[in-house]
Amino acid sequence: MRSSHFPPLSVALLFAAACVAEPPAPRRVERARVSMGSQLTLTAWTADEPRAIETFEHVFREFDRLEGLLSVWKDGSDVVRLNKSAGVSPVPVSQDTINVLREAAEASELTRGKFDITFGALSDIWRFDHDQDNIVPDRQLIEIRLPRIDYRAVHFDSTAKTAFITRPGTRVHLGGIGKGYAVDRAVALLRERGFTDFLIQSGGDLYAAGTDNGKPWTLGIADPRGTHEPFATLQISDGTFSTSGDYERFFMKDGKRFHHLLDPDFGEPATGCRSVTIVTNRAVYADVLSTGVFILGPDEGMKLIETLADVEGVIVTSDNQVVVSSGLKGRLRLLRQPTDAP
Repeated sequence: MRSSHFPPLSVALLFAAACVAEPPAPRRVERARVSMGSQLTLTAWTADEPRAIETFEHVFREFDRLEGLLSVWKDGSDVVRLNKSAGVSPVPVSQDTINVLREAAEASELTRGKFDITFGALSDIWRFDHDQDNIVPDRQLIEIRLPRIDYRAVHFDSTAKTAFITRPGTRVHLGGIGKGYAVDRAVALLRERGFTDFLIQSGGDLYAAGTDNGKPWTLGIADPRGTHEPFATLQISDGTFSTSGDYERFFMKDGKRFHHLLDPDFGEPATGCRSVTIVTNRAVYADVLSTGVFILGPDEGMKLIETLADVEGVIVTSDNQVVVSSGLKGRLRLLRQPTDAP
């Protein structure tokens, strides 16, 4: 006879299953802070919010650390010391600075010198950082500085951990590469701590990992005119994109736009593009290419994009045409034509 004190086996199993707690559902966690002169926004989908917040704080500290090495505005930074010793002697620098200088040299070769960190020789007469003065420098002042612009004057020694600018008066400025490098460091930190679904945005540099609650991340490309609302969107998983535009730091004078993306061959703002967005797999690569392609102009810039593996691009030209690389056709969603204005 079956005892009435014990439920049937199937009922017991159902009871046990009901007692097992459901794992907590992932939720969206987001934090933001200003670093490297731009808003840095970190987003992750995770069931462990405290761990995400702790990791975000680590990322913020890493950005601050890198800014302390790479900024031209931080007293004692590697770049400040490097510039002060131009033409005098090598200076000790961090491995991160050497890594950035190596990436910059490769980008300069790739873009035939249009990406050139020694545009810093112009930064005292073209002011677009927090010292912006809305003054167009006299052409004679520009001509004096042009011979000081040459990326080949920057040398580094990975073994000795030193860097040297061989030409007096040449100055390095890492504004076109530093944030991309920092974003890649942030990606590594988040992955090391087990996060798989996250988004990092620092100004125009973004990295999207995994999914946005199960769907690819949908990223917008800003209209370079008007209110800068997206004119196109793109879905990305485990990839990066960077946008360089003439609307980020600029001033208008006599109906003409003067912006911070200077052509190192002429010492004046490049004229062929309004914005360039590069889509690839490393943020530092996207950062340098968006700048280099912008200065190359739409024709030569798109030719370069089409020759590079795992690199795509969207260019808004100076006459407001949208040019899309072959690998993005069918993937890019054009919401509307960009606003046409000076």
